[in-house]
Amino acid sequence: MTTVLIYLVVMALVAAVVFLLASVVFGRGEELPALPPGASPTRLPATDVTGDDVRSVRFQLVFRGYRMTEVDWVLQRLGGELDQLRAKVAELEKADDPSR
Repeated sequence: MTTVLIYLVVMALVAAVVFLLASVVFGRGEELPALPPGASPTRLPATDVTGDDVRSVRFQLVFRGYRMTEVDWVLQRLGGELDQLRAKVAELEKADDPSR
């Protein structure tokens, strides 16, 4: 019984050392360095959002993924921008074709 307990304790210690070593060597697996607490990488221009702007958006990582408020904000902004562009296209098409 004592031998089994010693094996379990040694296995737990070896697993902890391997885990800590792997954490130090490989990090958290992020491509970008972590942001300071409270900082937000989520930025979009006030108007005229381009494809490059959308591709450069970064969200702050939290315990279970991305911060939902930042994602919601970006989606709302992009949705509004798309609605404006579609309205402008419809207006230009209507002005271009007087039969409508």
